[in-house]
Amino acid sequence: MSRKKMSLGTLLNAYPDSVGGRLEDIVSLLKRKEFKDTFRSFYILPSVFNTDLDRGFSLIDYEISETLADPKDIEDLHDLNIDLMMDFILNHISVLSKQFQDIIKNGDESKYRDFFIDWNKFWEGCGEMSEGGYIQPDEKYIKDMFFRKAGLPILMVRFPDGRDVPYWNTFYQEVIYNPIDPLALVKEQGLQYETAVAISKIVNKVLEEKKSLAEIDLGRWAKYDTVVKDYLNAHRSYLGQMDLNIKSPLVWDYYRDTLKKLSDYGVAIVRLDAFAYAPKEVGERNFLNDPGTWDLLGKIEEIASQYGLTLLPEIHASYGEKTYKLLADKGYMVYDFFLPGLMIDAFLRRNGTYLKKWADEIINENIKTVNMLGCHDGIPLLDLKGLLPEEDIQNLIDAVVARGGYVKDLHGAKNVYYQVNATYYSALGESDQRMLMARAIQLFMPGKPQIWYLDLFAGKNDYEAMARAGVGGHKEINRSNLSLSQAEELLKKDVVAKQLELLRLRNTCPVFSEDADISVECNESLLEISWNNAKGSIKLEVDFNKETYNIIENY
Repeated sequence: MSRKKMSLGTLLNAYPDSVGGRLEDIVSLLKRKEFKDTFRSFYILPSVFNTDLDRGFSLIDYEISETLADPKDIEDLHDLNIDLMMDFILNHISVLSKQFQDIIKNGDESKYRDFFIDWNKFWEGCGEMSEGGYIQPDEKYIKDMFFRKAGLPILMVRFPDGRDVPYWNTFYQEVIYNPIDPLALVKEQGLQYETAVAISKIVNKVLEEKKSLAEIDLGRWAKYDTVVKDYLNAHRSYLGQMDLNIKSPLVWDYYRDTLKKLSDYGVAIVRLDAFAYAPKEVGERNFLNDPGTWDLLGKIEEIASQYGLTLLPEIHASYGEKTYKLLADKGYMVYDFFLPGLMIDAFLRRNGTYLKKWADEIINENIKTVNMLGCHDGIPLLDLKGLLPEEDIQNLIDAVVARGGYVKDLHGAKNVYYQVNATYYSALGESDQRMLMARAIQLFMPGKPQIWYLDLFAGKNDYEAMARAGVGGHKEINRSNLSLSQAEELLKKDVVAKQLELLRLRNTCPVFSEDADISVECNESLLEISWNNAKGSIKLEVDFNKETYNIIENY
């Protein structure tokens, strides 16, 4: 099958509830005259599906969310000639998925017993069994592994026969001990009713206070301690994202079914989230291992090509590691995670030299990119290592933090930075002129421009949203949900109207095409980006000293 239609035109990026509360509200916004010819594509974040955690990245299944969208909304987007990008998460699915729930219900008899990674089976013969019932791998086997959280990536799952079985769990997990119903203790454990009532009051108070099972003190009822804790463990619930066992044929059936479903939605680009964690081998890296990562991508590509889908593997790695180059050389589109930081650096130093260096590499190496400024995550920093000097990266961090941003570090280590969380408008010092300059540069850079909805509306850091989200809610600083009336009012702002004009130019000017020759010139503060083809030319002139830009059209 040939690839589905996919233009180099601008790509809107938003959650289905980012504006108005439902996808239909965003569709209604896109139908307004102000948005005519401004977007050719829409990357809808995965909360559009049936999900539970992580703002959509913990998938239960790929059915459309009844609360946030309707299949008709997808049809309406196609009617607007807007093609779609959606996520396919290769590494994990939710514990609420039918597959994992079947394991909890049926244990060893479940057809999905090996759909996920049984930790002890994986590490058999490679370590010592711990008192906790899981194998502690020998150091030589895990020294090169990258764990996203403290400790081993394990969720202990209670089987129907009472055993706790460890499963591999790279990302989020939560074990929930449910309040005790006295009648259940009577029926299942044979306790006297009044005793069950007394015990339930003690236990439920401890659970309500978010204390651990070890902190339960039954007092005069201590003889029932083991019975009660066994009951709590047998009835516990889970939240989390469980790693898939890519060696299971059923997982590949799941992969095929998912890609077909995305194709049925009319998706053109499939963004592969967390794919680099999926291949795992004893003694190898569990992130971007070689050749496992590339073997996985090759097999997914074979399936995707049957449905005309283009893959966009999402991965953060430092520039110096050249992972982006490996992806490009294998024919994949590449996320340009370098542009956001390079742009801010250029404003800080009033110098576009590093922007030119990166643009020249994209052009000369024919790298197909999706570029961006802001997004649902933070502004990437890890990616810049090897492209920007360490001193300039630190200056960038300091500047964005001084403007209200928050640094996200890996494992909480202050010397291993990952990203800064801030709206791009706030990261630029909440300057309308810088926002417009940054947008103009992005649109003239080679690649397909992805536009975060909040950048378009010049959104500022949302500290109230961070506070509401609590611990770990730093990303909410850049995810403000706008009402439809708020969005309509913001359309009157000059910085919004002018961004829309730039987007319209990017989509309607015939020079912005795959056959165009792109050239970049830079003399410190002066930057020029030119596109030329048989239909004419268009050039962007930028002065970082004066903070001005000019577009010269000739077609």
